[in-house]
Parts: sequence; C-alpha cells; structure tokens
Amino acid sequence: MLAKLEGHEKAVTGIALPVGTDKLYSGSLDGKVRVWDCHTGHCAHVIDQYDKIGCLINEGRWVFVGMPNVVKALNIENSTEFSLEHPFGQVNAMVVANDMLFAGTQDGVILAWKGGSEANPFQLAASMNGHTGAVICLTVGCKFLYSGSMDHTITMWDLDTLDSIMTLHGHSDAVMSLLCWDKYLLSCSLDQTIKVWGATEEGNLEVTFTQKEEHGLLALSGMNDEESKSILFCSCNDNSVRLYELPSFTERGRLFSKQEVREIQMGPPGGLFFTGDGTGMLTVWKWSAKASQGSS
Repeated sequence: MLAKLEGHEKAVTGIALPVGTDKLYSGSLDGKVRVWDCHTGHCAHVIDQYDKIGCLINEGRWVFVGMPNVVKALNIENSTEFSLEHPFGQVNAMVVANDMLFAGTQDGVILAWKGGSEANPFQLAASMNGHTGAVICLTVGCKFLYSGSMDHTITMWDLDTLDSIMTLHGHSDAVMSLLCWDKYLLSCSLDQTIKVWGATEEGNLEVTFTQKEEHGLLALSGMNDEESKSILFCSCNDNSVRLYELPSFTERGRLFSKQEVREIQMGPPGGLFFTGDGTGMLTVWKWSAKASQGSS
C-alpha cells in the first residue's frame, strides 16, 4: 500500500487516471468529484454541486460522471461541462467504444451517444432495450458490448448495429461486474460465484467454469504480474479483495478494507492500482513480487 487518500464521505464509485496528466479523479455517493495530485497525494480540487454519483470514467480529454437522470461530461483541458440529460434513473455504469459513450441506467435501458458538433459534442445515437432490471455493469471485448443487470442476466450487443445478439442466463442474483479476459468473458454476482464464459462452435457463449465463493461478489478487475501472469482482482462483500491467478484460479493474496470495496481501477504500466471502499477511502497500491496479503 502506497497511500490512503481521504476526503470522500460516502462510498467511492468511480476512479479515473487520464493519460498524460498528473491528476487522479474519483467520484462518490457523496455527490463530489475529487481531483488528486498524483505527486503529493493531496486533493487539488473538489467539484461538489453533483447528485449521488453512481459511476465515473475517463476517455481522452473527457471525464464522464453518471448520476440520477444525467451524465455530466467534463472537459479536463478547458474545464467546460456538458449535460447529457436523456437517462431515466441512476446511471450505474459507463463505457466508451466505437467512438460512442454507453451508459447503463436504473430503468434497464442502455443509452449511446456519438460525437456531435463543437457546440454540442454529444448526440444521442440509440436507446437499447434488453433488460428488465437496472443495468449495473458494462464492458467491451471482441467487438461486442456486454451488460449485466439486476435481472440476473447478461446481454451481448453488436457494437456496429447496437442490436441485442443473445442473453446469457447463469446467475441467480444480480450481475455486479463483467471483465473480458483473453477470449473469455468473466462475470461475478451476488449469488457468490464468478463465471467464465467461452464461445461454442455455434458461436454461442456458455459457462466453462464456475468459481464459488463464500460471499457475494461486487467488482472484477485484472492486471499482469511481473512474470506476465494474469491476475484477477475480485471484491467480495466481506470487505476483502481476492487475488487469483488465471486460468487456474490459484489464490495469490487478499486485500482487506474497513468496508466493502466498490471500485477497483488499474493504473499505468508498472503495477499501480487503486481501490475505493464504502467509507469513502481511496487507496493506492503497487503490485509487489512478494505479494501475499495486505490491509487497508
């Protein structure tokens, strides 16, 4: 553990480290975006006029902040801000792909915006319906968009046509996080399982492996260690993060926090990563060759 960044009063729900800057951005259920100086670890700026922040991501010069009924787009180069006001309910997840911003919402709809004019850089391109419950997570891999929902399902979307291709049934509770790894899709759920999905000869996805845990699962992320082995980070609702080596799921260590870790974000090459927990604590970590266990 390198540093603890304190300031948020509620759970951290988004962490972003824009390329080419020395700033770290974090969003929280306290409605604040904090901008941290990466050299000093001090909070350099606070944007506090927001509502409950459900997610925060970065793409290029933009930081996108998801809130109830709106996405705020912050231009970090000139400090301008745009409001994307089409969502209905809390925006829980966002991802950028094919030069479009996708946002998963409380009403189960995924909205897609594409680039517009200089005066209005974002134009609504599509409203994608496929879930009967809130969309909780989004990820992109192999030219497809994947969405996980409170309705226990995962939907696979064609990124070119934005049509639904298939719905995956395998979890018995909310799908909380998705991660594309190699040729596989990994999903985790409050049903206490991680599932690995692989393609069949017919082109469908089916579960090829299930990792059972003792607790509900909240977030997935991944990185390569110093030997280029794939390491999966998996947050559980027992306030721990499990580290597994893929594909064997050999445990490589655990991290602990005072409350459940809602957000895991990988940093630049070199082994840095960040976690945000339910207390509002943002922790900076560095992968160690001697990694076994840690606490926060």
